[in-house]
Amino acid sequence: MARRQKYKVELPEQEHERLKRFVKTGKAKAREILRARILLAADSGGNGKRESDPQIAKELDVCLRTVAATRERYAAGGVERALKDLPRSGQPRRLDGRGEAKLSALACSQPPEGRDRWTIQLLTDRAVELGIAERVGRETVRVTLKKTNLSRG
Repeated sequence: MARRQKYKVELPEQEHERLKRFVKTGKAKAREILRARILLAADSGGNGKRESDPQIAKELDVCLRTVAATRERYAAGGVERALKDLPRSGQPRRLDGRGEAKLSALACSQPPEGRDRWTIQLLTDRAVELGIAERVGRETVRVTLKKTNLSRG
């Protein structure tokens, strides 16, 4: 006997067609397309033919929890909430685009007196001295330089 679904997905006909077009074009993030496919498979579409979560998970080669979470997100906020991730909280960036550009320019400049080349620690210290960033870590400087393909030599 099939288990009753805690969260039902019943898409209006317009939403169903929009999601079919959305999946067909493939011009979105893979995660969003996958979630749209889950919603389409979970939708009864008025004909009563609804796949169970294990069937959907097997058909789309995803974890059962992914299917359940997509249903839950749909119930919480509709199609857009089910497809898109909410913004994540987190630490703000230490260097914005301008700061990265200034750091790159600094790395391309002449090293300090008595040095043959810039070190990550020297660049870190100088970036704070020059006010490029209020504070910045060695790893931030290293990743920024790596991103711009700069060598310190």
